[in-house]
Amino acid sequence: MNEIGKILVIIEPEHSESLALKRAKLIAGVTDAHLHLLVCDRKHEHSALLSLLKEQLLADGYSVSTEQAWSNNRHETIIDVQQAEGCALVIKQHYPDSPLKKALLTPDDWKLLRLCPAAVLLVKTATPWTDGVILAAIDVGNLDNEHKTLHAAIVDHGFDIASLAKGQLHVISAHPSPMLSAADPVFQLKETIEARYREQCKAFQAEFDIDDSRLHIEEGPADVLIPHAAHKLRAAVTIIGTVARTGISGALIGNTAEVVLDALESDVLVLKPQSIIDHLEELASQE
Repeated sequence: MNEIGKILVIIEPEHSESLALKRAKLIAGVTDAHLHLLVCDRKHEHSALLSLLKEQLLADGYSVSTEQAWSNNRHETIIDVQQAEGCALVIKQHYPDSPLKKALLTPDDWKLLRLCPAAVLLVKTATPWTDGVILAAIDVGNLDNEHKTLHAAIVDHGFDIASLAKGQLHVISAHPSPMLSAADPVFQLKETIEARYREQCKAFQAEFDIDDSRLHIEEGPADVLIPHAAHKLRAAVTIIGTVARTGISGALIGNTAEVVLDALESDVLVLKPQSIIDHLEELASQE
Protein backbone atom coordinates (compact mmCIF):
# COMPACT_ATOMS: atom_id res chain seq x y z
CA MET A 1 0.00 0.00 0.00
CA ASN A 2 2.87 2.36 0.80
CA GLU A 3 4.24 1.85 -2.73
CA ILE A 4 1.16 3.37 -4.37
CA GLY A 5 2.38 6.43 -6.26
CA LYS A 6 -0.90 7.51 -7.81
CA ILE A 7 -4.55 6.85 -6.97
CA LEU A 8 -7.40 7.22 -9.48
CA VAL A 9 -10.53 8.51 -7.70
CA ILE A 10 -13.86 8.28 -9.50
CA ILE A 11 -16.00 11.35 -8.78
CA GLU A 12 -19.78 11.09 -9.26
CA PRO A 13 -21.10 14.67 -9.70
CA GLU A 14 -24.70 13.72 -8.94
CA HIS A 15 -23.75 12.65 -5.40
CA SER A 16 -22.83 15.46 -3.02
CA GLU A 17 -20.56 13.43 -0.71
CA SER A 18 -17.81 11.34 -2.25
CA LEU A 19 -16.89 8.46 0.02
CA ALA A 20 -14.35 7.39 -2.62
CA LEU A 21 -12.55 10.72 -2.19
CA LYS A 22 -12.75 10.39 1.60
CA ARG A 23 -11.01 6.98 1.45
CA ALA A 24 -8.46 8.30 -1.06
CA LYS A 25 -7.55 11.21 1.23
CA LEU A 26 -7.05 8.81 4.15
CA ILE A 27 -4.68 6.62 2.10
CA ALA A 28 -2.86 9.55 0.44
CA GLY A 29 -2.45 11.26 3.80
CA VAL A 30 -0.23 8.38 4.90
CA THR A 31 1.36 7.29 1.62
CA ASP A 32 1.79 10.74 -0.02
CA ALA A 33 0.20 9.29 -3.16
CA HIS A 34 -0.92 11.68 -5.92
CA LEU A 35 -4.70 11.86 -6.39
CA HIS A 36 -6.08 11.93 -9.95
CA LEU A 37 -9.79 12.80 -9.88
CA LEU A 38 -11.89 11.53 -12.78
CA VAL A 39 -15.43 12.36 -13.84
CA CYS A 40 -16.80 9.94 -16.46
CA ASP A 41 -19.29 11.94 -18.52
CA ARG A 42 -19.64 12.84 -22.20
CA LYS A 43 -22.78 15.00 -21.94
CA HIS A 44 -22.23 17.57 -19.21
CA GLU A 45 -19.37 19.86 -18.26
CA HIS A 46 -17.94 19.38 -14.74
CA SER A 47 -14.88 21.64 -14.81
CA ALA A 48 -16.26 23.90 -12.04
CA LEU A 49 -16.72 20.96 -9.65
CA LEU A 50 -13.29 19.53 -10.46
CA SER A 51 -11.64 22.94 -10.00
CA LEU A 52 -13.31 23.38 -6.62
CA LEU A 53 -12.27 19.91 -5.43
CA LYS A 54 -8.72 20.46 -6.67
CA GLU A 55 -8.49 23.82 -4.91
CA GLN A 56 -9.71 22.32 -1.61
CA LEU A 57 -7.32 19.34 -1.84
CA LEU A 58 -4.32 21.52 -2.70
CA ALA A 59 -5.14 23.75 0.26
CA ASP A 60 -5.14 20.64 2.46
CA GLY A 61 -1.67 19.69 1.21
CA TYR A 62 -2.54 16.92 -1.27
CA SER A 63 -0.95 16.43 -4.67
CA VAL A 64 -3.85 16.39 -7.14
CA SER A 65 -4.85 16.54 -10.80
CA THR A 66 -8.28 16.32 -12.45
CA GLU A 67 -9.83 15.06 -15.67
CA GLN A 68 -13.17 14.59 -17.36
CA ALA A 69 -13.25 11.83 -19.98
CA TRP A 70 -15.48 9.37 -21.81
CA SER A 71 -14.72 6.40 -24.05
CA ASN A 72 -17.53 4.00 -24.99
CA ASN A 73 -18.67 3.28 -21.44
CA ARG A 74 -17.80 3.94 -17.81
CA HIS A 75 -15.52 0.99 -17.06
CA GLU A 76 -13.52 1.43 -20.30
CA THR A 77 -13.10 5.14 -19.52
CA ILE A 78 -11.78 4.33 -16.05
CA ILE A 79 -9.35 1.70 -17.39
CA ASP A 80 -8.13 4.01 -20.18
CA VAL A 81 -7.35 6.77 -17.67
CA GLN A 82 -5.83 4.31 -15.16
CA GLN A 83 -3.45 3.09 -17.85
CA ALA A 84 -2.62 6.56 -19.17
CA GLU A 85 -1.92 7.93 -15.68
CA GLY A 86 -0.20 4.80 -14.30
CA CYS A 87 -2.46 4.57 -11.24
CA ALA A 88 -1.79 1.57 -8.99
CA LEU A 89 -5.14 1.87 -7.19
CA VAL A 90 -8.63 2.77 -8.39
CA ILE A 91 -11.20 3.90 -5.82
CA LYS A 92 -14.88 3.98 -6.75
CA GLN A 93 -17.99 4.27 -4.64
CA HIS A 94 -20.62 1.60 -5.22
CA TYR A 95 -24.10 3.06 -5.65
CA PRO A 96 -26.91 0.46 -5.42
CA ASP A 97 -29.38 0.51 -8.32
CA SER A 98 -32.56 0.01 -6.33
CA PRO A 99 -33.77 -1.43 -3.01
CA LEU A 100 -34.22 -4.79 -4.76
CA LYS A 101 -30.61 -4.78 -5.99
CA LYS A 102 -29.23 -3.04 -2.92
CA ALA A 103 -26.41 -5.49 -2.25
CA LEU A 104 -25.64 -6.42 -5.84
CA LEU A 105 -22.85 -4.80 -7.78
CA THR A 106 -23.71 -3.02 -11.00
CA PRO A 107 -22.50 -4.41 -14.35
CA ASP A 108 -20.04 -1.47 -14.56
CA ASP A 109 -18.57 -2.36 -11.17
CA TRP A 110 -18.20 -5.98 -12.21
CA LYS A 111 -16.51 -5.16 -15.48
CA LEU A 112 -14.15 -2.80 -13.69
CA LEU A 113 -13.20 -5.51 -11.17
CA ARG A 114 -12.69 -8.08 -13.92
CA LEU A 115 -10.80 -5.98 -16.42
CA CYS A 116 -8.92 -3.24 -14.55
CA PRO A 117 -5.14 -3.90 -14.45
CA ALA A 118 -4.82 -2.46 -10.94
CA ALA A 119 -6.09 -2.93 -7.41
CA VAL A 120 -9.71 -1.72 -7.08
CA LEU A 121 -11.28 -0.43 -3.87
CA LEU A 122 -15.08 -0.41 -3.98
CA VAL A 123 -16.51 1.78 -1.25
CA LYS A 124 -19.81 0.21 -0.18
CA THR A 125 -20.47 1.89 3.18
CA ALA A 126 -19.92 5.13 5.06
CA THR A 127 -18.47 3.22 8.05
CA PRO A 128 -15.25 4.94 9.18
CA TRP A 129 -12.07 2.89 8.83
CA THR A 130 -10.51 4.43 11.93
CA ASP A 131 -10.25 1.90 14.78
CA GLY A 132 -12.11 -0.62 12.62
CA VAL A 133 -11.49 -4.26 11.76
CA ILE A 134 -9.67 -4.99 8.51
CA LEU A 135 -10.42 -8.52 7.25
CA ALA A 136 -7.96 -10.22 4.89
CA ALA A 137 -9.45 -13.28 3.16
CA ILE A 138 -6.98 -15.85 1.85
CA ASP A 139 -7.08 -19.45 0.62
CA VAL A 140 -4.16 -21.25 2.24
CA GLY A 141 -5.31 -24.52 0.71
CA ASN A 142 -3.73 -23.37 -2.56
CA LEU A 143 0.03 -23.40 -2.27
CA ASP A 144 1.16 -22.72 -5.84
CA ASN A 145 3.49 -19.75 -6.21
CA GLU A 146 0.83 -17.46 -7.69
CA HIS A 147 -1.50 -18.02 -4.75
CA LYS A 148 1.35 -17.68 -2.23
CA THR A 149 2.36 -14.32 -3.74
CA LEU A 150 -1.28 -13.18 -3.75
CA HIS A 151 -1.77 -14.25 -0.11
CA ALA A 152 1.30 -12.24 0.88
CA ALA A 153 -0.04 -9.18 -0.97
CA ILE A 154 -3.49 -9.51 0.65
CA VAL A 155 -2.09 -9.74 4.19
CA ASP A 156 0.47 -7.03 3.46
CA HIS A 157 -2.23 -4.62 2.22
CA GLY A 158 -4.38 -5.57 5.22
CA PHE A 159 -1.52 -4.74 7.57
CA ASP A 160 -0.92 -1.39 5.84
CA ILE A 161 -4.59 -0.41 5.97
CA ALA A 162 -4.87 -1.48 9.62
CA SER A 163 -1.79 0.66 10.37
CA LEU A 164 -3.03 3.78 8.60
CA ALA A 165 -6.53 3.43 10.08
CA LYS A 166 -5.24 2.45 13.53
CA GLY A 167 -7.42 -0.63 13.16
CA GLN A 168 -7.08 -4.33 13.84
CA LEU A 169 -6.13 -6.89 11.19
CA HIS A 170 -7.98 -10.21 11.13
CA VAL A 171 -7.33 -13.03 8.64
CA ILE A 172 -9.82 -15.67 7.47
CA SER A 173 -9.36 -18.83 5.42
CA ALA A 174 -12.11 -21.33 4.68
CA HIS A 175 -11.18 -25.01 4.63
CA PRO A 176 -12.98 -27.97 3.03
CA SER A 177 -15.09 -30.46 4.94
CA PRO A 178 -13.33 -33.70 5.90
CA MET A 179 -13.70 -36.63 3.49
CA LEU A 180 -13.06 -40.19 4.63
CA SER A 181 -12.23 -41.09 1.03
CA ALA A 182 -9.44 -38.46 0.81
CA ALA A 183 -6.09 -39.90 -0.27
CA ASP A 184 -4.25 -37.68 2.21
CA PRO A 185 -5.15 -38.68 5.81
CA VAL A 186 -4.86 -34.99 6.80
CA PHE A 187 -8.10 -34.30 4.92
CA GLN A 188 -10.04 -37.10 6.65
CA LEU A 189 -10.47 -35.24 9.96
CA LYS A 190 -11.57 -31.67 10.65
CA GLU A 191 -8.92 -31.24 13.37
CA THR A 192 -6.05 -32.26 11.09
CA ILE A 193 -7.28 -30.06 8.22
CA GLU A 194 -7.52 -27.06 10.52
CA ALA A 195 -4.08 -27.81 12.00
CA ARG A 196 -2.58 -27.96 8.47
CA TYR A 197 -4.16 -24.62 7.53
CA ARG A 198 -3.00 -22.98 10.76
CA GLU A 199 0.52 -24.24 10.10
CA GLN A 200 0.46 -22.57 6.65
CA CYS A 201 -0.42 -19.27 8.35
CA LYS A 202 2.39 -19.26 10.93
CA ALA A 203 4.91 -17.38 8.75
CA PHE A 204 2.71 -14.35 8.06
CA GLN A 205 1.31 -14.46 11.61
CA ALA A 206 4.85 -13.94 12.88
CA GLU A 207 5.68 -11.29 10.23
CA PHE A 208 2.57 -9.18 10.85
CA ASP A 209 2.06 -9.98 14.55
CA ILE A 210 -1.36 -11.62 14.11
CA ASP A 211 -2.24 -13.67 17.18
CA ASP A 212 -4.41 -16.80 17.06
CA SER A 213 -7.50 -14.91 18.22
CA ARG A 214 -7.39 -12.88 14.98
CA LEU A 215 -6.83 -15.88 12.71
CA HIS A 216 -10.11 -17.51 11.66
CA ILE A 217 -9.76 -20.95 10.06
CA GLU A 218 -13.26 -22.28 9.51
CA GLU A 219 -14.93 -25.15 7.71
CA GLY A 220 -17.29 -24.34 4.88
CA PRO A 221 -17.60 -22.51 1.56
CA ALA A 222 -15.65 -19.24 1.31
CA ASP A 223 -18.58 -17.40 -0.28
CA VAL A 224 -20.61 -17.98 2.91
CA LEU A 225 -17.89 -17.74 5.55
CA ILE A 226 -16.20 -14.53 4.40
CA PRO A 227 -19.34 -12.30 4.41
CA HIS A 228 -20.45 -13.95 7.68
CA ALA A 229 -17.10 -13.22 9.35
CA ALA A 230 -17.06 -9.65 7.97
CA HIS A 231 -20.54 -9.07 9.39
CA LYS A 232 -19.74 -10.67 12.77
CA LEU A 233 -16.51 -8.69 13.14
CA ARG A 234 -18.13 -5.51 11.74
CA ALA A 235 -15.27 -5.23 9.28
CA ALA A 236 -14.67 -1.80 7.76
CA VAL A 237 -12.72 -3.26 4.83
CA THR A 238 -12.49 -6.79 3.42
CA ILE A 239 -9.54 -7.62 1.18
CA ILE A 240 -9.88 -10.45 -1.29
CA GLY A 241 -7.79 -11.66 -4.21
CA THR A 242 -8.59 -13.38 -7.43
CA VAL A 243 -6.37 -15.71 -9.42
CA ALA A 244 -8.15 -15.58 -12.75
CA ARG A 245 -7.43 -17.63 -15.82
CA THR A 246 -5.19 -16.04 -18.42
CA GLY A 247 -5.15 -16.45 -22.16
CA ILE A 248 -8.85 -15.70 -22.53
CA SER A 249 -10.62 -12.56 -23.60
CA GLY A 250 -10.55 -10.83 -20.27
CA ALA A 251 -9.95 -12.20 -16.80
CA LEU A 252 -12.85 -13.87 -15.06
CA ILE A 253 -13.40 -13.45 -11.38
CA GLY A 254 -14.70 -16.77 -10.08
CA ASN A 255 -18.21 -17.35 -8.81
CA THR A 256 -16.97 -17.42 -5.21
CA ALA A 257 -15.59 -13.90 -5.48
CA GLU A 258 -18.78 -12.67 -7.15
CA VAL A 259 -21.01 -14.00 -4.37
CA VAL A 260 -18.62 -12.72 -1.70
CA LEU A 261 -18.47 -9.23 -3.19
CA ASP A 262 -22.23 -8.90 -3.50
CA ALA A 263 -22.83 -10.23 0.03
CA LEU A 264 -20.22 -8.11 1.81
CA GLU A 265 -21.46 -5.12 3.80
CA SER A 266 -17.97 -3.61 4.10
CA ASP A 267 -15.75 -1.76 1.66
CA VAL A 268 -13.91 -4.24 -0.58
CA LEU A 269 -10.35 -4.14 -1.90
CA VAL A 270 -9.78 -6.59 -4.77
CA LEU A 271 -6.21 -7.57 -5.65
CA LYS A 272 -4.91 -9.53 -8.64
CA PRO A 273 -1.55 -11.27 -9.12
CA GLN A 274 1.02 -9.64 -11.41
CA SER A 275 0.47 -12.19 -14.19
CA ILE A 276 -3.20 -11.20 -14.43
CA ILE A 277 -2.34 -7.50 -14.32
CA ASP A 278 0.17 -8.02 -17.16
CA HIS A 279 -2.45 -9.86 -19.20
CA LEU A 280 -5.09 -7.17 -18.61
CA GLU A 281 -2.63 -4.40 -19.51
CA GLU A 282 -1.99 -6.22 -22.78
CA LEU A 283 -5.74 -6.42 -23.42
CA ALA A 284 -6.18 -2.74 -22.57
CA SER A 285 -3.44 -1.73 -24.99
CA GLN A 286 -5.23 -3.57 -27.82
CA GLU A 287 -8.51 -1.67 -27.35
